[in-house]
Amino acid sequence: MNAQTVYALIEAQARQRPQSVYALSTESDAHIRFDALARGCRNVAAVLGQHGVQAGDTVSLVMPNGLQTLRLLLGAMHAGLCVNPVNLLSQPEQMRYVLSHSDCRLVCVAPEWEERVRALLQDIGRPVSLLVVEPDAAALPGEADVQAVSAAAAPDANDVALLMYTSGTTGMPKGVMLTQGNLAANAHAISAEHGLGPDDRVLAVLPLYHINAFAVTMLAPLAHGGSLAMPARFSAGRFWSQAAQAQCSWINVVPTMISYLLEGGKPAPADATACARIRFCRSASAALPPEHHRAFEQMFGIGIVETMGLTETAAPSFSNPMDPAARKLGSVGRASGCEARVVDAALAEVPDGSTGELVIRGPNVMRGYYKNDEATRASFTPDGWLRTGDLGHRDADGFFFVTGRIKELIIKGGENIAPREIDEALLAHPAVRDAAAVGVPDRHYGQEIGVAVILRAGASAGEQELRDWCADALGRYKAPAHYRFVDELPRGPSGKVQRLKLLPLFG
Repeated sequence: MNAQTVYALIEAQARQRPQSVYALSTESDAHIRFDALARGCRNVAAVLGQHGVQAGDTVSLVMPNGLQTLRLLLGAMHAGLCVNPVNLLSQPEQMRYVLSHSDCRLVCVAPEWEERVRALLQDIGRPVSLLVVEPDAAALPGEADVQAVSAAAAPDANDVALLMYTSGTTGMPKGVMLTQGNLAANAHAISAEHGLGPDDRVLAVLPLYHINAFAVTMLAPLAHGGSLAMPARFSAGRFWSQAAQAQCSWINVVPTMISYLLEGGKPAPADATACARIRFCRSASAALPPEHHRAFEQMFGIGIVETMGLTETAAPSFSNPMDPAARKLGSVGRASGCEARVVDAALAEVPDGSTGELVIRGPNVMRGYYKNDEATRASFTPDGWLRTGDLGHRDADGFFFVTGRIKELIIKGGENIAPREIDEALLAHPAVRDAAAVGVPDRHYGQEIGVAVILRAGASAGEQELRDWCADALGRYKAPAHYRFVDELPRGPSGKVQRLKLLPLFG
């Protein structure tokens, strides 16, 4: 039977393969074996307990990636605490809101963030302790002096283990409550979906404050006994050498990273042989343009498995199959570890091929939004399906295709236009590296189409050239009316374009 808590995942691996490496640094010879992870979890609990934290309390982390960051997150959940990894890309006011709203009792903070976090906590209205921790420190401050607590009562599968705030495009973020059971169920589902085992190692380049890294690169290896190699951050220039040096067998990235890797070209000859053992590249968190999908597979010879999920579903809820011949370009795949369907505005299921809202039900779906009953109610159908806010359709083979967000749908003269359709037409132009369309207020049509374009380094294309290109590819009605050339697009931590933040460009 599957272990249905994070605690049980850690304890099972410590028993089954105590000497196997669970995590290693790409920057040093530092590593964590499974037996040391389980022992370390008890030490982490003892240190956090000295700061007044008790089972059920929330501990926030304002820390970049590192083996100690990993150890803190797992140790806190193992002890029955709720962890709240804070997005380091947050605006100061958003970070203050998260630290206040989360009711955290303790903040673990990297040294370079200490001053800023202390300032944010000044007016928070409750006592909050601070523990300054180097992300790659060998031990926690004071750990050598604590008596490791004996194994505490194991957390229940229904206990909230993770409070992760969404990076919403409008308003303040919402705190997603995920239970021990949600996280363990998805760790098993990811491992099964990708056929992962003890010999598999993933390059962990995504930040642990994002659900993808948290669920896929940190927790999934605890289900299949594999391992992860952790750089401090993503670097397109060092990516392939890190993967080769760490002998990774799979990589987990987001579409933005694929774009950067394509710009960087092939691995150096010294790394190419080692990189040949990479079985697949997993792409998640945002739609991968088919042009980038084809180009990556052609350049690197590594097949891409496109997936999709939400913070509210503990990351992946859709995945393409491992068999390359069975994958569908442009699809997020079939439901994985859960059920999914497409519904209309009245929440009735629609036939295959019809566009509607994707809804999900399963063991990976969140408990709800923290201290926000109204938003929780609005996010579920009366019969318990999670409303994703994503527009798309399912084909006859059960593959789902996502065409945009309901809030970002462009409605021009009463016709619904998916922004992704516009993006992909422009991405097919050889000079365009990236593009994002958005609905711009228009007094005649209600909305017109505006697009922000990033050109490839050294390439050139004028507005008229792109207008002609789009008119040919999309027809005159769907061709954008407004073009803006930019150096970057506003993105959330997952790499997903925050389209509504483009609107000021067209004001």
